[in-house]
Amino acid sequence: QVQVVESGGGMVQAGGSLRLSCAVSGRTFENYVMGWFRQAPGKGREFVSVINWSQGTTNYADSVKGRFTVSRDKSKNTVYLEMNSLKPEDSAAYYCAARWFGDSTFNYWGQGTQVTVSS
Repeated sequence: QVQVVESGGGMVQAGGSLRLSCAVSGRTFENYVMGWFRQAPGKGREFVSVINWSQGTTNYADSVKGRFTVSRDKSKNTVYLEMNSLKPEDSAAYYCAARWFGDSTFNYWGQGTQVTVSS
């Protein structure tokens, strides 16, 4: 059973930084893609970033490009989202998710961690 657990959310002032962690377990994750998504109150879920577990290749939403960095530590089975230069519009619940690289949808989701950026 795949488990996905996020941590690291909190409150920060605009311009500040946070690092989110996503611990995954239950199988080996070679050939998996790990994603970060966010959802603000009253809005739909939004793609933030993805990383290929095996190759380490990454992709970002335009809204976070240059400010957020996704990485993974295979030895810890953990994915990170380093968030810098945070803006109030980055406030949302952030979710980590996993899918096999051949799937089109993310099958495994964490419970989310809240990020609040004050102006």
